[in-house]
Amino acid sequence: MQPIFAAAVYLLCFGTSSACAVLLARGYARSGARLLLWSAICFAFLGLNNLLLVVDLLVWPQLDLRSWRLVLSLVGMGVLLFGFIWDQEEA
Repeated sequence: MQPIFAAAVYLLCFGTSSACAVLLARGYARSGARLLLWSAICFAFLGLNNLLLVVDLLVWPQLDLRSWRLVLSLVGMGVLLFGFIWDQEEA
């Protein structure tokens, strides 16, 4: 893949995950459904993960931020899993 296309894909992934986080947070603010909150937090962490991907591969390619990206992904998925379990226990 050419570098310009790779950069476009990385930036689009960042924009999409950030937009999802904002829309889910707005949905939570309107309805109060906690699952929307957990999903918004998860997508916020995934957006940060994609931002670090852009920084890692495009801005400073000499840095290796892979471990930080993995931690952000793990925290995002952990938050969503915690939200699923928490909401299941209260139902």
